[in-house]
Amino acid sequence: MRRKTKEVLVGKIGIGGENPIRIQSMTTSNTRDIPATVEQIIRLADHGCEIVRVTVQGKKEAEACEGIKNTLLKKGYTIPLCADIHFYPPAALIVCDFVDKVRINPGNFADRRALFIYKEYDPYTYAKELEKIEEAFAPLVLKCKAQNKPIRIGANHGSLSDRIMNQYGNTPQGMVASALEYADICRKYDFHAIVFSMKASNPLLMIEAYRKLVEEMQRLSWDYPIHLGVTEAGAEEDGRVKSAVGIGTLLVEGIGDTIRVSLTEDPLEEIEPCKRLVNLWNNYREHNAFSKPRKGSRSKGELFRIEEVPKTATLVTLKTPKVARVREMAKQKENLILLLDTDCPIVAGAECGPLLLDGSIDGIAVDSSQIALGESILQATRHRITKTEFISCPGCGRTLFDLQEVSKKIREKTSHLPGVRIAIMGCIVNGPGEMADADFGYVGSKTGKVDLYIGKQCVEKDIDHLIADERLIALIKQEGKWKDMTISG
Repeated sequence: MRRKTKEVLVGKIGIGGENPIRIQSMTTSNTRDIPATVEQIIRLADHGCEIVRVTVQGKKEAEACEGIKNTLLKKGYTIPLCADIHFYPPAALIVCDFVDKVRINPGNFADRRALFIYKEYDPYTYAKELEKIEEAFAPLVLKCKAQNKPIRIGANHGSLSDRIMNQYGNTPQGMVASALEYADICRKYDFHAIVFSMKASNPLLMIEAYRKLVEEMQRLSWDYPIHLGVTEAGAEEDGRVKSAVGIGTLLVEGIGDTIRVSLTEDPLEEIEPCKRLVNLWNNYREHNAFSKPRKGSRSKGELFRIEEVPKTATLVTLKTPKVARVREMAKQKENLILLLDTDCPIVAGAECGPLLLDGSIDGIAVDSSQIALGESILQATRHRITKTEFISCPGCGRTLFDLQEVSKKIREKTSHLPGVRIAIMGCIVNGPGEMADADFGYVGSKTGKVDLYIGKQCVEKDIDHLIADERLIALIKQEGKWKDMTISG
């Protein structure tokens, strides 16, 4: 069964407790454009989104949320709104009056942007930094407490503070520690309407961070609900598979009370994948498929065409036994191959991911039409790297160029570079920190302007976005990572 958590109310929508897994998304319009934002929210609500987040980077965006909320109510829409806050605590205090929930990033709510530099913190200096965090955060906690509104403490891999990274590194443990600094302040003021998230673009890091969070909460006897998501998952099949591997694996373990599938696409495209994951959860629940990973290590992760499966292997399909049954079979059989019996990336990723990651199966078998899907699954579980890895944010009101168009153009030109990791970020909030794992970064810096990165280092600034993709390719070539496309047939 699902991990027991307390209920946290967001407007009239309950997260955790006995509530179903809730579906979330986020607007990509400029928050100050009230009609456009309202239109997006209505479309999302009409398609099954239950909570929607809007970016609030300043006072004007915070004040616009009053108009957004009032317009929605006049149109008969009560869908809860969540304000997304980075770097500017005053915006959180303003917008709290108009929204139903506030999401803060503990890596940058009170801390300046990480410089990725080494600095020693003695106990006195560390304590002083925590006092500064409390000074910035406590007013929001007290206001949310007075208004009965929850706070999501959403830690992201790559956007941790220098203080945390100097102690823990850019690690899942650091993500948990960063969130707990803020949770401790909440609890100091007897505020318990808390939701946690631990997002990363790498599904394995994301899974590890959530597991560590749950372990720590169990140690502390905390029961706060959890929001699941793989951040900057990208688009199309790969983005869906990465999200499904991360979210699906944790759902199988009974972790997760609300989910978002972050795609570099129209926000509406996020809803159907969420619905599929919720349906899979219901299926897992009926079959009591929850258990801890059996082996604790990954399988060999082979990919076979159906006709090439070794005769010594046992071929199974999830149409008959479910995840729990396959895990039981794996205790008696050494060479277990799962037949991929779906073409849906969400279903395939969510069903294969947990079994590949815990070592229950040694590979997957596909027919000729499913080879690309099979490769996506093995790449998402980090068994075989056969494609370019794209880390791209879904976009929001901070995005400084046409993210979907640019992302598609870059993918088309660079998708033939196995093992190269390219980050495409709409604004500086998500870069360079949250693209920390990328080899190259393409980051919006000003309207229509782009900064280019090699790793965490900015190497070219304020390039016109019309030519920035070619400059990115030039950088990849300069670093010896380019290869010409192979034309077959």
